[in-house]
Amino acid sequence: MVAARIKGVLSPVVTPFKRDLSPDVGRFIAHCKWLISQDCGLAVFGTNSEANSLSAKERMSLLEAVVAAGVPTARMMPGTGACSITEAAEVSAHAVKLGVGGVLMLPPFYYKGVPEEGLFRFYSEVVQRVGDDRLRVYLYHIPGVSGVPITHKLVERLMKAYPKQIAGMKDSSDDWPHTKSMIDAFAKDGFDVFSGNEKPILENLKAGGVGCISATANINPGKIAETIKAYGTPEGDRLQAWINEVRGVMQGYVMIPALKYVIAHYGADPHWNPVRPPLVEIDEKTGRDMIEKLDKLGFTMPGLKQAMAVAAE
Repeated sequence: MVAARIKGVLSPVVTPFKRDLSPDVGRFIAHCKWLISQDCGLAVFGTNSEANSLSAKERMSLLEAVVAAGVPTARMMPGTGACSITEAAEVSAHAVKLGVGGVLMLPPFYYKGVPEEGLFRFYSEVVQRVGDDRLRVYLYHIPGVSGVPITHKLVERLMKAYPKQIAGMKDSSDDWPHTKSMIDAFAKDGFDVFSGNEKPILENLKAGGVGCISATANINPGKIAETIKAYGTPEGDRLQAWINEVRGVMQGYVMIPALKYVIAHYGADPHWNPVRPPLVEIDEKTGRDMIEKLDKLGFTMPGLKQAMAVAAE
């Protein structure tokens, strides 16, 4: 049986690394469990997971470890995109066999200016190679990074060819009119649209979208989830303003090392700071400046310190 569709807030879970730059499996599992406890789904191996600095083998091994640790898979949407059809199909098939709710798939991003036909063939080939009715693909539109946009016409063609498998989209264009245009065009046909961050979450829900997949859900998952639950109420509007302030602080820094610094600080666990090259950790002065701004907002990460203490044992 196919599980219910994923909705709400998901986090592109940041990947902790040991000093030798190998993935820190224990801390990764602990963070996933903490996010679930905050009513947040898991878009592991997304952009802010440093996914494209991970090999296919590393992604598959980490996913196996998380599932084996008892982390529920119903709201799990691992990133399985790759420039290689072979790799994208292998990682996607592996995720589906582990029972995930969906996969988040970047377009092949090395070649720019490719025709729509080429992108259609890529996604089509991956779907066919996976060959599993449980596959649910969420297209990942992030043109500012990938340089390869996913157009309305491409979505239309893929939905017509694979109505069961093409489930929705994460729109990280940071362009609300574009996100709404995708909702307006395809939501009625069962195409679920997630905003790429929490700033337009109430507008997303009002238009017929289903939630957000946001970098800052790594550190503020509970309040974003509360905002979604309070949709249509004055409390929802108040929460939206506050989570936007937190997002505004974080956008003033390089996002991935900044997120890790925040987790390290509020989790009292400095082992969270390492990033894989070519990324570089933020310096202590910059980090203290960021924490000061968050503290002024009354920002907290409830339960994180206890979760990280377990991981450190």
